[in-house]
Amino acid sequence: MLKGRHLIDSQDLTVRELKSIFDLTTEIINRPKDFSYICDGKILGTLFYEPSTRTKFSFEAAMLRLGGKILGFSEPGSSSVSKGENLPDTLRTVGTYADIIALRHPKEGAPRYGAMYSPVPIINAGDGGHQHPTQTLADIYTILQVKERLDNLTIGLCGDLKFGRTVHSLIKAMTRYDNVKLVLISPKELKVPENIKIEVLESKGIEYLEVEKLEDVIDILDVLYMTRVQKERFFNEADYIRLKDSYILDLKKLEPAKEDLAILHPLPRVNEIKMEVDDDKRAYYFQQVKNGMYVRMALIIKLLGVD
Repeated sequence: MLKGRHLIDSQDLTVRELKSIFDLTTEIINRPKDFSYICDGKILGTLFYEPSTRTKFSFEAAMLRLGGKILGFSEPGSSSVSKGENLPDTLRTVGTYADIIALRHPKEGAPRYGAMYSPVPIINAGDGGHQHPTQTLADIYTILQVKERLDNLTIGLCGDLKFGRTVHSLIKAMTRYDNVKLVLISPKELKVPENIKIEVLESKGIEYLEVEKLEDVIDILDVLYMTRVQKERFFNEADYIRLKDSYILDLKKLEPAKEDLAILHPLPRVNEIKMEVDDDKRAYYFQQVKNGMYVRMALIIKLLGVD
């Protein structure tokens, strides 16, 4: 069903296709040895045009755990890109060596453009502030794993909602499930872009609420998705200082929250979640990281058609 396809946007996958990936992810978690050689003889190309630790390592660990091999670069200066090679030529070249490619690029739309030229499936590993579909798959799977459902949820997204590609992807993905309510928590300078509110939320009749203080809504949330408030996005430092402490999650702020709240974060964090929260039973962000590897394992299997 998915063999040979590209994954550029989480919306490229139907709800049914997402379920098949999540079902396979659960199988891999439960029976990892059964999948340890399934990609024997296959190669993943990792082309990262901007820095990444978590996503790159996750893709590489996924392929290695499936018995495959990897090749690629972690920054373009170590490749022919530094000589001026264009993206289509790079993909055509790497596609002769690799069976599937994970591409991260700073320019929005680069993976979709590159997919027009690649002879093998491309997985978008993040393009600018646009999309990060495999992170979204990890996010959704973690919600499903913890809450045992993807419908009838109130999800809070907190921090940088304007430039955060993980936020944009998750909003689009979760609006496809029934009775999902979104609480958008951010300073006015970093609100969700108007086009997403109009084209994704309002056009589908999705219920959402915009607030500036986490404390005002934390008690109604089933899921809290934290992101970093970025100092460099503010027009003046005074506004940043005024707002930044509102988005530092600690045990005191969690006191009114539900006992079964699920706290997620795409990571890396800076100071928006205090380390004291790590031991709280509601903190699932490191489990979320591990799930990202397993979800990518399932996705690679599906796109290569080796399941």
